[in-house]
Amino acid sequence: MGLRMSDLTDVTRRLVAVFAADVEGYSRLMGADEVGTLKGLTERRAILDRLIGEHRGRIANTAGDSVLAEFGSAVDAVKCAVDAQVVLAEANSNLPSERRINFRVGVHIGDVMVRAGDLFGDGVNIAARLQTLAKPGGVCISGATYDQVRKVVPVTFSDLGAQQVKNIEEPIRAYAVALSNDALSSTPMQERGLLALPDKPSIAVLPFQNMSGDPEQEYFSDGMVEDIITALSRFRSLFVIARNSTFTYKGKAVDIKRVGRELGVRYVLEGSVRRAGGKVRITGQLIEAATGVHLWADRFDGPLDDIFELQDMVTSSVVAAIAPHLEKAEINRSERKPTENLDAVDLYYQALHLFRQVTRQANEDALRLAEQAISLDDNFGAAYGVALACYSQRQDQAWLKGDAEQIAKGKQYASRVTEIGADDAFALSRAAQFFGHILQDSRTADAIADHALAVNPNLSEAWRIRGWISGYLGRHEIAMEQFQRAMRLNPLDPEIYKVECGLAVANFFLRHFDVGLSWTTKSLARQKNYLVAVMFAITNNAMLGRTADAQKMVARRLELGGDLTLAQIQARLPFQNQNDVELYIEALRLAGLPED
Repeated sequence: MGLRMSDLTDVTRRLVAVFAADVEGYSRLMGADEVGTLKGLTERRAILDRLIGEHRGRIANTAGDSVLAEFGSAVDAVKCAVDAQVVLAEANSNLPSERRINFRVGVHIGDVMVRAGDLFGDGVNIAARLQTLAKPGGVCISGATYDQVRKVVPVTFSDLGAQQVKNIEEPIRAYAVALSNDALSSTPMQERGLLALPDKPSIAVLPFQNMSGDPEQEYFSDGMVEDIITALSRFRSLFVIARNSTFTYKGKAVDIKRVGRELGVRYVLEGSVRRAGGKVRITGQLIEAATGVHLWADRFDGPLDDIFELQDMVTSSVVAAIAPHLEKAEINRSERKPTENLDAVDLYYQALHLFRQVTRQANEDALRLAEQAISLDDNFGAAYGVALACYSQRQDQAWLKGDAEQIAKGKQYASRVTEIGADDAFALSRAAQFFGHILQDSRTADAIADHALAVNPNLSEAWRIRGWISGYLGRHEIAMEQFQRAMRLNPLDPEIYKVECGLAVANFFLRHFDVGLSWTTKSLARQKNYLVAVMFAITNNAMLGRTADAQKMVARRLELGGDLTLAQIQARLPFQNQNDVELYIEALRLAGLPED
């Protein structure tokens, strides 16, 4: 697709590393097994999308079997290409050779034109031509890229000489990346981390073992760990994995080295909580994941009314062990107590536990407990956050249905959070979600979401909600970056289907309907009744001309309850960009939804 002269006023130029990937023999694969190939391509695209995000890249365009991305660094682009081919090779390892989906990747650093997020120009064309020179499953880079990475990326290169390629006047010096060299093969595949370590100290806090002898106390030890994660997350100099990812290991015998690889962290904290009568004992040990070496271990005893002081001691000890140069001001900030009322804390932990069960009854019980906690301490920001999360869950699952009394109560809670929750990113992000999603006040939501991330830039939930609000405002490329950040901070999140759905929405509005459909497919595979994903499965199918598939999803939506006319839907849409609204309604009209 070219640029018209009338478009040039919207074009900017920049120097980037261009990453071009394409499937070798795609037409042959589709001819042999269309369904299997599409499924395999969707899985591999998810791998590529994840790795591009983790290496600080941006996907600029996709078309069927191809991917075009840009990176600010040639090193990041080549590392991404190498890591991608290693992981994709593993995905192919159990398939017969004729069914393997092999990408070829080309990387070039050069000047490009950018319009509406898409890339154009010779820089793009050269990367695409280099991709055709790569072997299936291989990487080919330009001489300009080679000069940037040859001393940095731990791989070897084969000089292919000057290559004359289609539609490029001057010959291009090309280099093939030797993926089988010692730098890659010296470490067994199962020992290679699928997630690159962040450029700052990274930690995962595993669920603490409940040593109280009472299964009913699980919520207490879980809540204790969550508070420690939250306190650590406030340190900008740390990269902290979210609670939902670490809690996938709950109740399991874990291999710390494997945890480090799977979550992409350098340190792991594990421990136990024993609560008996009015006393509590916390034990903790900090382990370097790659080596299994114990860096620190300690035990803390105290009365239950000093629970926050004990948490502060654990947090400060961990921080002192892994980031001794943190500023004192940041340490002081982590020690702020959410409430002095221990009964309110207990109710909050129980409410959080119930909320995550995602059933209507559990939601009602969680809201009731959160409101009890608020009644005991009306300055307890986290309790408001859980209450607002309950309302948002009701909206997602069509349990709210425009109930004016509930919406008014939720608005009261969200407004209260803006008054008293200045240091609670969880509560602030939930208030932002309520303003943006339910009240359709995206401008207010935008400001609150930014505040939440300023308070805690490591909170994956805040990044996820930030992504949705960006989408409401029509900033879909930015939303994709924010969803990718949420995914990296919480790679094993049981609610990751909400992030995947967010990526589906962003791609839909960017007119990448095939990519949007692949993300809705992933989202619904994890949570088949997630209504937002069902709706965007309808729209992406409709815009791809797959009317029968779109109507199947309409039938599923009707089974889940709720009215489904275009007038009703448009009245509740949170999207502020008129073009987005028109596209969405037109797609639903194509799917056969009635007007009134």
